[in-house]
Amino acid sequence: MLIGSSLKMYFGRARTVEWTRAVADICAAHPAVREGLVEPFVIPSFVSIAEVMPIARAAGMLVGAQDVHWAEPGPYTGEVSAAELAEHGVSLVEIGHAERRAHFGETDDTVARKTAAVVRHGLTPLLCIGETVESDPTRAAEVCTSQLESSLARVDGSLANRLVVAYEPVWAIGRSDPADDEHIRLVARAIKTALVATPFSAQVIYGGSARLGLLPRIGDAVDGVFLGRFAHDPLAFGGILDEALDMEEMR
Repeated sequence: MLIGSSLKMYFGRARTVEWTRAVADICAAHPAVREGLVEPFVIPSFVSIAEVMPIARAAGMLVGAQDVHWAEPGPYTGEVSAAELAEHGVSLVEIGHAERRAHFGETDDTVARKTAAVVRHGLTPLLCIGETVESDPTRAAEVCTSQLESSLARVDGSLANRLVVAYEPVWAIGRSDPADDEHIRLVARAIKTALVATPFSAQVIYGGSARLGLLPRIGDAVDGVFLGRFAHDPLAFGGILDEALDMEEMR
């Protein structure tokens, strides 16, 4: 099971390090992590990756990047290549988040190019998909599986390894509550069905106002949760780990 958070642009350097140390201490001591039941992860800003890496790795946490450029190293001012991320030891690369699409004009094609680049360099895409308009689960699943297909269109299947799909209904991001439990279950299962036809070993996690109490209700349909501002309190992150451990003990 995967449990982690993207810090977006909320934290500066000092708070990023402070948060990572606090969460790393919790993870290092937590049975869910120590017993291999949960892979925790953190996705800091680009400029914090190098400093976060040794702290997180020592506690068994994966470190991700919030974006990537699709090209090989070259004249792309301000961008970061998959090759450089691999050199820094990054494991996950977040691609196609709704904010990237809304604020920076990312399209299905740019998402596909970035996904292909990440796979070429042996990294794991953390591919964000989700419907923009609240609708019934059947329609939402159609939108998500279409996004999934377009996002993987440029991938060299012979290089495919691990893939993480974050189902994040855009309309639920930033709300006080996540999407309805049954809605999440139905859409996540449809995504998993679509993933069977791909060459990846894939997991589906849920984001979009994920918080304490949600994982036990949807854990039969997802492989973890992608936390936002709820996880800014390290103790809240630890609470989700507790839930994952409780679920395993109840099986």
